[in-house]
Amino acid sequence: MSDTAVERVSRLLEHIAKSGLNAYVTPGGEAALSQAREADRGKRPGPLSGVPVAVKDNISTRGMATTCGSRILEGYIPPYDAHVVQELHRAGAVILGKTNMDEFAMGSSTESSAWGPTRNPWDHNRVPGGSSGGSGAAVAAGEAPLALGSDTGGSVRCPASFCGISGLKPTYGLVSRYGLIAYANSLEQIGPMGRSVGDVARLLDVIATLDPRDSTQVRDTPRGGYLASLDGTDLRGLRIGLPREFLEGADPDVVRATHDSLDTLQQMGATWEEVTVAHAQYALPAYYVIAMSEASSNLSRFDGLRYGLHLPPGAKDWSTHFSDVRGQGFGPEVKRRILLGTYALSAGYYGKYYLKALQVRHLIQMEFTRLLRDHDLLITPTMPFPAFKLGERIQDPLSLYLADVDTVAVNLAGVPALSIPCGFSRGLPLGLQLIGRPFDERRLLQVGHAYQQATKHHLARPPGSAEAGGFST
Repeated sequence: MSDTAVERVSRLLEHIAKSGLNAYVTPGGEAALSQAREADRGKRPGPLSGVPVAVKDNISTRGMATTCGSRILEGYIPPYDAHVVQELHRAGAVILGKTNMDEFAMGSSTESSAWGPTRNPWDHNRVPGGSSGGSGAAVAAGEAPLALGSDTGGSVRCPASFCGISGLKPTYGLVSRYGLIAYANSLEQIGPMGRSVGDVARLLDVIATLDPRDSTQVRDTPRGGYLASLDGTDLRGLRIGLPREFLEGADPDVVRATHDSLDTLQQMGATWEEVTVAHAQYALPAYYVIAMSEASSNLSRFDGLRYGLHLPPGAKDWSTHFSDVRGQGFGPEVKRRILLGTYALSAGYYGKYYLKALQVRHLIQMEFTRLLRDHDLLITPTMPFPAFKLGERIQDPLSLYLADVDTVAVNLAGVPALSIPCGFSRGLPLGLQLIGRPFDERRLLQVGHAYQQATKHHLARPPGSAEAGGFST
C-alpha cells in the first residue's frame, strides 16, 4: 500500500528539520500538512495531486515568508502567489517550503544568503551551486521530489550540475515571471528541477501556462505536452554542435565526460561536429554589465518603508534613513552589484558599458541563431569544474563570476538549456548542458530523456539521501 500525501509530507518535514544541508529557509509546516490532507481527501486533484514541491525563496507565496535570502526582506509575507505557485496549487501540489538561495539570486554558490550557506549533499564541505542552491540540494538529497528555481545566468543549471540532478532554463517568455522578485528582468526565467528529465517535463507542463499579467510572455507559441513527448531512444538524424570555446580551461574530467556523452548520443544515432561561437569571450563581461545595471534599477524599491527591514527613523532625513536601511539590509555581494550597475548606467559611462554590452548581446543572439539553424542543438559542459569548497571563492568575486562562463550566453540569447548529470569527478557530479532553439523545449527534453534511458548517472544518490515520496518519471 502506497503512502498517503500526509505521510510523505510528514516524513519529509521531519527529515528537513534534522538535515544539516540548510536547503530550506522556511519549511511549509502545518500549511503543507493541511494541503496534503486536502489531497488525501480528493480536494486537490490534478497531475501533481499530493506531490511535494519546493519553491525558491524569490518566488512569491501568499501567507509564507519570501525573503530572497536577504535581511532587507526579513519577515516579508506576500499577499499574493506568483503565477507558477498558483499553477502548482491548481495541479494539486503541496508547497513543501521555501528554499535557500544567494541573496537576491546574485551568486553561484548559495553562500551569500543571509540565512547561511546551503551545503552540497554529496560533500557537506562543498557548495551546491547557486543561486538556486537550496532547490538543487533539496532535490538531490531527497528532501523534495520537485523544485522551482530561477535562472538569470545559470542559477538553475549550476545547482543541477553540482548536485547531480536535472534542471531546465526555459526560453525567455515561456514561463510567467509574475511574482518572481526581479533581479535582471531581461534575463531571468523560472525553471523546473527534478531528479530526472521526466520529472522536469512533468513540472514544466504545470508551470508553462499563459498569464495575462506578464507582458514578457510570448503568446503565440505552443505550450504543454512536454511529458507526453518523451518517447524512445532513437536519435537518428539529430545534428549536434559542440562549441569548442566552452571546453577551453575546463577541468579534464569535465572535458572527458562531455566527449563520453557525445559518444553515447552518437551510438544512439546522432551526429556531432565542433563549432565556433565567435563572440563567446565577450559573453561573461556583457552579461555582468547588463545584469548589474538591471539589478541597480530593480533593487531601488527596497527602502525599508513599505515592507521588510524597518529601522527607527529618529531625527534623520529620508535620504540618510534610506541609506542606513540598505546598508544594514543588503549583503556585500548585492551592494557590490548595485554599485557597479549604477556606475555603468551613469552619465558618461552608459554608452561605454551598458550600451556596448547590449550590442555584444545582439551579436551573441545572432551567433546562436546561426548555429541552431544548422544544428538541432548544441552541447557544452554546464559548469567548467565540479563543486568547489565552501569559502574557496566567496572572497574573490572575479573567480566566482568566472564559474558562470558556460551558462550566461544562453540567458543573453534567450534560448532554452537543460542540464543533466553526465558523470562524476572525484565523487562529485558533473553536468551536461543541452542548448536548443527558442521554444524547442520538447526536443531538449526528448534528447535528455533518451540519454537518461541509455545511462545511469541520474540514478546515483548522495549518502544519507531521503526518500522524497517515490515520485519519479
